[in-house]
Amino acid sequence: MPRAHIELDRRAVIAPVRRRTFGSFVEHLGRCVYTGLYEPEHPSANDEGFRMDVVALVRELGSTTIGYPGGNFVSGFRWEDSVGPRDKRPVRRDLAWHSLESNQVGLDEFARWLGLTDSELMLAVNLGTRGIQPALDLLEYANHPSGTALSDLRIANGTPKPHNVRMWCLGNEMDGPWQTGFMTADDYGKIAARTAAAMKMADKDLELVACGSSGSGMATFGDWERTVLEHTYDYVDYVSCHAYYQEHDGDLGSFLASATDMDYFIDTVVASADHVGYKKRSKKKINISFDEWNVWYLKEHQQSDEVNDEWRHAPRQLEDVYSVADAVVVGNLLMTLLKHSDRVTSASLAQLVNVIAPIMTEPGGPAWRQTTFHPFSITSRLASGEVIRPLIQAPVYDTARHGEASVIDAVATADEDRAAVFLVNRDLHEPAQITIDVRSLGSKHVTEAVTLADADVYAKNTLTEQNRVTPAPNTTAKLTDGVLAVELPPVSWTAIALG
Repeated sequence: MPRAHIELDRRAVIAPVRRRTFGSFVEHLGRCVYTGLYEPEHPSANDEGFRMDVVALVRELGSTTIGYPGGNFVSGFRWEDSVGPRDKRPVRRDLAWHSLESNQVGLDEFARWLGLTDSELMLAVNLGTRGIQPALDLLEYANHPSGTALSDLRIANGTPKPHNVRMWCLGNEMDGPWQTGFMTADDYGKIAARTAAAMKMADKDLELVACGSSGSGMATFGDWERTVLEHTYDYVDYVSCHAYYQEHDGDLGSFLASATDMDYFIDTVVASADHVGYKKRSKKKINISFDEWNVWYLKEHQQSDEVNDEWRHAPRQLEDVYSVADAVVVGNLLMTLLKHSDRVTSASLAQLVNVIAPIMTEPGGPAWRQTTFHPFSITSRLASGEVIRPLIQAPVYDTARHGEASVIDAVATADEDRAAVFLVNRDLHEPAQITIDVRSLGSKHVTEAVTLADADVYAKNTLTEQNRVTPAPNTTAKLTDGVLAVELPPVSWTAIALG
């Protein structure tokens, strides 16, 4: 049985818990929007056509900032199509996912949906097939109070108050050949810098995100960030990171250690950004917006015929059904983002509904929680105050994809009134005995302890078994004289709240 000991020192503060870490992402892709968020004929739909059963789950999930409207979709998007009278909005082809976009949900509707979920809008502009002027026009439409052509158009369209969008993404994954209008780092850096400079002429307090690499496996990774930031450093506040993970060829051990790759990704991008800052002799620090991350069985979808030339409305695409193992990895990836809260100050689980998502729906039917819903929602609810760096003494194991990894991983958060510890056991077969020294946190008792695990690590929640996998109370968690003892089942994620 693996044994581990963790020391938590209240002085070992990484950074405050960033509420934007618990962001999500909505793209006009598959059934994310249509029959996901929006289904006017559904019994739960409000007057606007939005499914209120989904709204309730999004609120429970605890998402904070939501990126919109893509993703690959944004590189062909004409924002003007999505505003004004619905019966006059054009149907367009979306080249990214080879489907038809009805534009029945657009900026104004989505912003009103966000109001139902108490989430902040993070908006992307199209730099794939468009450029500076459309971005400025969208900014004026969205944010200017009144008295200009586009702000008055917004008011005429039924939205008197400005959306006041603070975070803006300058395109999406522009290094990827799958992207409409993809380009070199030098070309992208130039158009992103000019667009950013113009947008900040309109509003100097905007928070702008430059596209980083689409993944750490890209051939241009590192060089892309350096080149882009050499152009944009003075104008942007963030550089983006995107990462997706999956189990390959039955190698569950490597999959469970995916967070070690995310850790490397973040450290490398921070080093690249700081290198440019040092060259420019700038006191400014570029932070990371990890605005796409998740488990995604991309290899399987690439081998399917989901994306084809039939040009359908809202087809079923990328509807991964997640297992216990997937949820453990998602929980661990979120822990890693917390560990980097000094530089990762915004993040988005991609996506929110139906498309590689924690929430699933059936047209005309129910909405339910995937396994991955639970570690995200519990962490969002319990994490507060400051992130505490743990000192972990635990056995290690070798992985084929990520080298050596610790069997146990952990992170903690604490404020004046409460603390929380988040743990994973990556051992495939054995439970682990953990002791955690929490004396410096001043905790007196365990207020909540839950574990997500199952004898079948591939158990899933489905339409017919919507609650097959749910977190269960961990009755082994005991706090005695400032030392917390807990047993973690194999392949498990655990959260413990302390008061």
